[in-house]
Amino acid sequence: MSRAFYSNEISNLFKQSENEILGELARNNPFELKDLQRNAWIEEIRILKNAFSPSDRGYIILEYTIPRIGNRIDAVYIVDGLIFLIEFKVGDREYTKYAIDQVTDYALDLKNFHKASHERLLIPILIATEAPAEPIVCKKMKDGILEVIKCNRENIAEAISIVSTNYTEAKIQAQEWMNSPYAPTPTIIEAAQALYRGHAVSDISRNDASAVNLNQTTKAINEIIEKSKREHRKSICFVTGVPGAGKTLAGLNIANERHKFDESEHAVFLSGNQPLVDVLQEALARDEHERLNVKKTEAIAKAKSFIQIIHHFRDDAISTIEAPNEKVAIFDEAQRAWTEEMLSKFMAQKKGKTNFNMSEPEFLISIMDRHTDWAVIICLIGGGQEINTGEAGLIEWFNTLKKDFKNWDIYISDKITESEYTKGLTKAEFIGELQYKTIEELHLAVSLRSFRSENVAGFVKAILDVDTKTASELYNSLSKEYPIRITRDLEKAK
Repeated sequence: MSRAFYSNEISNLFKQSENEILGELARNNPFELKDLQRNAWIEEIRILKNAFSPSDRGYIILEYTIPRIGNRIDAVYIVDGLIFLIEFKVGDREYTKYAIDQVTDYALDLKNFHKASHERLLIPILIATEAPAEPIVCKKMKDGILEVIKCNRENIAEAISIVSTNYTEAKIQAQEWMNSPYAPTPTIIEAAQALYRGHAVSDISRNDASAVNLNQTTKAINEIIEKSKREHRKSICFVTGVPGAGKTLAGLNIANERHKFDESEHAVFLSGNQPLVDVLQEALARDEHERLNVKKTEAIAKAKSFIQIIHHFRDDAISTIEAPNEKVAIFDEAQRAWTEEMLSKFMAQKKGKTNFNMSEPEFLISIMDRHTDWAVIICLIGGGQEINTGEAGLIEWFNTLKKDFKNWDIYISDKITESEYTKGLTKAEFIGELQYKTIEELHLAVSLRSFRSENVAGFVKAILDVDTKTASELYNSLSKEYPIRITRDLEKAK
């Protein structure tokens, strides 16, 4: 299925009648064609034929669908390696901020996620058909994208001519550009499904120069697992990361790689987030059911052995002293594990166990400690994210290790002693005399969600830490590309 409703050489555009072009647009439109849309297309065809001539070079694309996102660009004009992104506002008498933002977003989406656009100059053009003419100014908004050029129905050719005079690019085939891979950061559901199908994490995450490659974290953890297995050791890893850095994705990746249904080694991804677990289990089961024609009940059972709610894993271990089936356990949002008081209260009220006196970290480690040969626990930690009553934070995990599990090998990221994790304790107070190994790759430093603002988390942290020097340095590096305003007045902020 073509990504565009219509595409052709400019010269061929003039060989087709208005009705022929409209018919092709309508035929490739999978939605109900309403009069408003049909009339807009007719007007756009007329405007384009007026702006170009049969002798003009280049390729015109109408209703180009941005893959995966589903938005459609009204028109794309490719000539001499330049990519013009054209948004029509038929009948508009002004250049609205909404319309400017809309065509800007198209340019940003393509620049960041569309492979053939990475190294290309993108020129967003807003055509408010009845608006007054404005001076045509060629100015870069950021590298590879011009600021939005505002045109009415009469001066489109002038704008294209001015840009073409000022910029030259290596030529590109229009079909190559249209069919180029598009790889945005996936939703966690899309990511889980892709991993489950056997894709590598590098296939589904961004790969721009500034992003920390999740493969590095996966590789570091896999090496720890293999060492533990080989030397018959029990190990615990603490993986930290800025908000949105992909800790959950890293955990799912490890669980998927180590989860082997027909061998002695098993892995499980555990989360206290019930809605997340429910959605992921259902998504994986549906995907496998539809893809492989597996019975839905079998697919659900398989998904539940891969991803579980942490309370079910914990509760299953209460009635037995046997080691669990899993040798590798990944705890998502491990900082939110319960305190002894909270878990004891829950056990008394819900399970009738009035003599239970362990915190959740202590109980979870004790479950995995039942293995006689080796085991690995991976704790995914979000700093300062203990948000509910009774959540113990990272400190409880280390208190438990100091108290009962000094024989476990401990691996930490190089950021774990920062204040958002330690709640102000010194490294000596936090870790004590525990032996540990620091591995830089266990910290995910770049947000995948907010990929154009990699240093914002560090900037906010510096402000909260009253680290004025670092905050100032980061602000100076951010303010060119990322809009930041500081005020103490809420009304001004609004």
